Amino acid sequence: MTSKQRAAIKSMANGLKPIFQIGKGGIGENLISDLSDALEKYELIKISVLQNSEKGAKDILSDLAEKLKAEPIAAVGNKIVLYRRSKREDIKHIEF
Repeated sequence: MTSKQRAAIKSMANGLKPIFQIGKGGIGENLISDLSDALEKYELIKISVLQNSEKGAKDILSDLAEKLKAEPIAAVGNKIVLYRRSKREDIKHIEF
């Protein structure tokens, strides 16, 4: 993914509300499964990292990107953004 594509996706994520929160429980198998389902449905998701989380937002972003095979878009403050193109044909795909 080029920096221009990443910037375009980051601007799309500006208006999104976080749909998941990661706290002291960290990254578990249930969270990975739920995030994978959300990426299949929406392609672009924003996640809030709570202050009681053991890891920082950037560390969590890289861990999630690796486990979900997604593109790490941004980690700003306590919010992270992930993108993964969906394999589903019944949704409108993000074009850039």
